[in-house]
Amino acid sequence: MWFTKKIVIATDFGEESKVAADAAVELAERLRVPLVLVHGHMAPLGAYTPVPVAPSTDYVQALEDAVRDLLEEEAQRLRARGVEVTTMLRIGFASEAILEAAKEVDAGLIVVGTHGRRGLPRALLGSVAEKVTRSSPVPVLTVHGGLSPSDAALRESPSTDARADTTQK
Repeated sequence: MWFTKKIVIATDFGEESKVAADAAVELAERLRVPLVLVHGHMAPLGAYTPVPVAPSTDYVQALEDAVRDLLEEEAQRLRARGVEVTTMLRIGFASEAILEAAKEVDAGLIVVGTHGRRGLPRALLGSVAEKVTRSSPVPVLTVHGGLSPSDAALRESPSTDARADTTQK
């Protein structure tokens, strides 16, 4: 049963990820399960040079240290709400890192924030949330970071005026 296992939270440290993490905390509190905060990234390989150049070891280590600090900062924010949180940093494509981490910890649920991009921006930037959702063997909760919970509830249920219009037709 998924709701008796750990919940993996994917983070890129953006606002959408924080909203998703807050939703995961609420679930963890109710289900009394621990959280695993996961970040996956790839070190840039000469993105601004005409010839691909591997970054120096010092740069990669500094990047990894900074990401670990961000992970711990976010974990502390979540722990302050009284839930157990561990962190995992994975090097690689974010979607693959999230799925591997979920398998490794035997997660019952993955929670991921989404920007809600559509059309060309989504095609150009890709969607980690979509890749995770399509490939995950466990349930995935996607949380749109642009809406407060009350706004999301209003968007999901039709307004009374809209219901009145459909009943008159």
